[in-house]
Amino acid sequence: MNQINRKVEVVPYTTDWVKQFEKESSRLKHVLSDLLVNIHHIGSTSIQGMSAKPTIDIMVEVNNIDQVDRYKDQMASLGYESLGENGIKGRRYFHRLAEDGVTQLTHVHVFEHGSVTAIRHLAFRDFLRAHEDLAVFYSQLKTKLSTQFPYDIESYIEGKEVAIKKIEEQALIWWYEN
Repeated sequence: MNQINRKVEVVPYTTDWVKQFEKESSRLKHVLSDLLVNIHHIGSTSIQGMSAKPTIDIMVEVNNIDQVDRYKDQMASLGYESLGENGIKGRRYFHRLAEDGVTQLTHVHVFEHGSVTAIRHLAFRDFLRAHEDLAVFYSQLKTKLSTQFPYDIESYIEGKEVAIKKIEEQALIWWYEN
């Protein structure tokens, strides 16, 4: 995938993202049914009103992460490329690209049920859903960074890091208190 030419595009929220998640989760449930514990819509497209890159992030929780590797061919039949852990220990990561080979349609993050990383993703999502002021702040930050770095995904991601870490810290405290 050519990261250099990929435009960093953040767009306003659309209810189509929920529909896309539902359609894709149904396809994934069919393939991963033997392993599946839970399937979640995560990331910014899962937070009503939040601007986001129009890529649907899906988190799948399974009982045994090592068993996921046996499903690479079935995932490929749905158009997903397997990228292994892709930088996060204990994860199996798949992505599905549009026909142009660049536009990312869906990211699938597979974790063992109840893992620290799975909880972190859910806490972040649920915290922003419950705290509209922080969701608005994060949405505006992403929009600003996408304008500032329209063809530099690394700078866009780096620009969000401090905010993500602060929100995540608060989210985890909130998660375990609730």
